[in-house]
Formats: sequence, structure tokens, C-alpha cells
Amino acid sequence: MPAMNKPATPLIQATDAARAIARTRLVAVDRALAELRRGDGVLVRGASGGATAALAAETATPETLARFAKLASPAPALAVTVQRARAIGVAWSGGDATVVLELPAGAPAETIRALADPTLGPPPRPLPVARRAGEEAASAVELARLAGLLPAALVAPADGVDSDALEVPAAAVWQYRDLSAAGLANVGEALVPLDAGVTARVVAFRPADGALEHLAIVIGEPAPGKPVLARLHSQCFTGDLLGSLRCDCGDQLRGAIKEIAASGAGVLIYLAQEGRGIGLVNKLRAYGLQDRGFDTIDANEQLGFAGDERDYREAAEILRQLGFRRVRLMTNNPRKLHALAAHGIEVTERVPHAFPANDHNQRYLWTKATRSGHIL
Repeated sequence: MPAMNKPATPLIQATDAARAIARTRLVAVDRALAELRRGDGVLVRGASGGATAALAAETATPETLARFAKLASPAPALAVTVQRARAIGVAWSGGDATVVLELPAGAPAETIRALADPTLGPPPRPLPVARRAGEEAASAVELARLAGLLPAALVAPADGVDSDALEVPAAAVWQYRDLSAAGLANVGEALVPLDAGVTARVVAFRPADGALEHLAIVIGEPAPGKPVLARLHSQCFTGDLLGSLRCDCGDQLRGAIKEIAASGAGVLIYLAQEGRGIGLVNKLRAYGLQDRGFDTIDANEQLGFAGDERDYREAAEILRQLGFRRVRLMTNNPRKLHALAAHGIEVTERVPHAFPANDHNQRYLWTKATRSGHIL
């Protein structure tokens, strides 16, 4: 699970030299994410100086494996999260560390993808032997996660291999979320009339890595010195736009806007972290697993994710930039209260924000209450 409670690095007040270093690290990771999404390998350089070649497991094909073989030693392994290792039945008692699975020599692309992706059917047998991942392999898995791919990476030692592949420091991978959030910039805003009978000021904030923008929907004229009525809402394409009945996201979004409008003033932070932070494609994969009997959390863990991968560093930074350091938070999720507090935003009150269940989301809401600790 990502380290959500680590305070964001205060780069907006940093020196020019610190900002330049931060930008260099962000660019390195951002380029690595693009390479992985294209099915190309990258080199991850650890603190000790060693290098590991990495390829996102779900992009494994005969062609990508052939290119990867030019970057590293001929004995690759598969690095996965402990959630995925346990999901496929690998014996592991090493705690929450990233796991490396030993692969047979010449393992084909189909074997690699099947070990990483539960939607492809049962994993191949016999199950591989597991060992604890080193810094570079764990960083490779985190890169795949940040790229919106399944958190699994083919890894192999690359020391002594002459390669012009893109190289990224392992330390930069783990600093990426902090650096991206701290570099958020207000890039545009407009007044938008809403069905709730109010006009909202919609403000767009772009991360320093140029990734998807987050939005602040400001209604009325909330006073910066007083606790502002606020809602943190992670985007949900299926619920917010399609009106899906599998979740309560659409009800929560529209209900929050109406409640803020009725109160006279407040702000809704719309975060670009679909599917509890696993991305839209992986959320659709999770839906397929739910149709096979898994609940929300188990489906995520089958894919190799934590039950909830969302991060609230960006939300705290947006609130600060808008001038709000104290909030009355509309939520049923205690985790959001702790996350905002950890990032310097005082939550003076939790405002309940629940809606009636329907025939399609009863189990979803039950899982929220019984396994995720939501107050429903």
C-alpha cells in the first residue's frame, strides 16, 4: 500500500536548486512510466549503484520479451505485490514486502501474464518459489502501479549490460507522489452554472508531472478563516457519468453538490484517481472478478492492489492553495479524516454522507461497512 500518511514535500517554498532537482526526478519517473506503458523496458538504479531491468508484466509478448532480453541477464524473475502472491497461493511469510517469483528458464509471455493477471484464468502450475524483492525490484513494481498497469514487473540484473535504455533512480520512484502533489499548479478556472441552482467556480490543478488534472468545485464564497464544508470525491467514470448502480459514487457526487449549495458555501475536490486509485482499466478488471464472486476488496487484491489505493496528498495541497486549512468533511470514510490530518488539514467535524442502497450495490456498501470501516 502506498505511504499515504507521509507529509508532502514543501517544494512550493523550496529553493530554485531544489525545484530543479525535483523536476529532474519527476521527468525521469514520468518518462519511465510512458516507456512501461508502451511495452518497453527501463533500468532502475538502486542506492547501492546496482541496476535492474524492468518490464511491465501485462505488456509481455514475444516481441517485448525479445527486446527486454537485450537489457538484462538471461534469468528474469517476476516481481509482484504480496497481495498478488497470496492470491495465487504462493507460500509467503515475509510480511508485506514485495515478492519476487522465480521463473523457469525461457518462461513464455503467456506464463508471465497469467501470474500477474487473474482475469486470464488460474496461474500456471507448479507455483514458483518466492523470495523478498530488493530495492530495484520493489521500485519496478511501484513504477507499474504508477503507470496505471497491474503492479507486477519482469525484472533481471542489468549490471554490465551495455544499454541505452531509460534509467530512473529507485529513490525518485518513491518520492514521485510527494513531488507531484507538492508541484500542483492552478492552470485555469471558470464559472459553471449547475443543476443545483448555483454557479460554481471550477478550478483545475495540474500535477507537476503533467498528469491528469484534479478539480476544485467551489460553491458560494466560503470564508478561508472558518472550517469549510468540503467533500473529497475520487472520479468514477461509471458512476459519475454513466449512472452505474454498482456503486454509490454518482449519488455521492450529486448529493454533495446539492448539500454544499443548500448550506450556502463549500468546496468539492474532484480527484483523478479512478477505481479507488487503481485506474479505470483495472477497475473494469475488478468488476469482472466481482462478477465471479469476489467482493470489492478481494477483487483488488486478486489484481495485486491493496483494497484502497487512493492518496489524498493532492487534496490537501489543493485545499491549502485555495486558502482552506480547516474543513468540515463530508464522508463516511474515517481514512479520509486521518489522511487530511496527516497532510496538515484540520478536520473539525465529520459530516455523514450516505445514500440508500439499491439491488446492485448492496454488497458493495456492505463491504465498505464491514471490511473498510466506513460509517454507514
